[in-house]
Amino acid sequence: MNLVKSSTAFAVLTALSSTAMAETEFYGKANVTVQLSDEGEGSFSEVKSNASRLGVNSHYDINDDLKVIVKFEVQVDVDGEGDENISGRNQYVGLEGSFGKLVLGKNDTVTKQSQGKVDLFNDMEGDIKNIFKGENRLRDTVTYKTPKFGEFQLGLTYVTNGSANEDDEGISAALFYGDNQLKKTNWFASVAMDRDVKGYDVNRATVSTKLAGVTLGAMIQNQEDLESGEEMDGYFVSAKYSINDLVLKGQYQSGNFELEETGFTSSDDASGYTVGVDYKLAKNAKLMAFYTDFQFDDATDRNYFGTGIEYKF
Repeated sequence: MNLVKSSTAFAVLTALSSTAMAETEFYGKANVTVQLSDEGEGSFSEVKSNASRLGVNSHYDINDDLKVIVKFEVQVDVDGEGDENISGRNQYVGLEGSFGKLVLGKNDTVTKQSQGKVDLFNDMEGDIKNIFKGENRLRDTVTYKTPKFGEFQLGLTYVTNGSANEDDEGISAALFYGDNQLKKTNWFASVAMDRDVKGYDVNRATVSTKLAGVTLGAMIQNQEDLESGEEMDGYFVSAKYSINDLVLKGQYQSGNFELEETGFTSSDDASGYTVGVDYKLAKNAKLMAFYTDFQFDDATDRNYFGTGIEYKF
């Protein structure tokens, strides 16, 4: 059954990529690691598919100032875990022009987008979502981004009450500055907030730059669980440095959680770090190795050591 679904999805994506009416890009990424994991009950070995994916980006020019845009992206679990090895990622349709960009469907909120590229182990065990809320990809959303004013851009995501937000409507808003790839600008920065998105209010500020060949990133975040009232203040830092075909990288994250009940305040800490190295085989292929360690006052500590390969096309 999984093979049939995989073949069907691939056939649909391939058909879309060859549509003559539109300018269309077919792309994908395979990121697979073999790792030794310990989540509190002893170590075990496993193969992990880290958000491997297939996708199509397409646009059709209605006139010189307006185009229809479509994105269909699915996650493929290369490791074969579970009964379903195909699941949805960002999937939307919209319009883009001098007014900006408006899309409808399933999409990353602008708060999630505001992290840029500072999370060097995104979609892997060291992902910042282990401590920070706000890393949401939600269905039934409307997202609007303004045109760029110099290097500034505003973004807004409206989360309808028919979404994973359950019965409440939510808003995600962000202000961006610069290029998150740091190719067009020397700095990238953003401030973002969620209000009642998946049960949380989130405030986030992010910055990244290059200094003496080192790419540096930092984030501070405040979040509140709207049901329990628990609040967290946290920070995150990352750095990477290239030596020929080697990329050395690491990041650290910390959060302090506080809950005040009937005049008594309890506090818990959480922290985690990941260090790793990538070896470039070719423009779109690399080998990688990493070690991740998370420590929690109120939950089981976790650590992972892995190595694998990534190929983009």
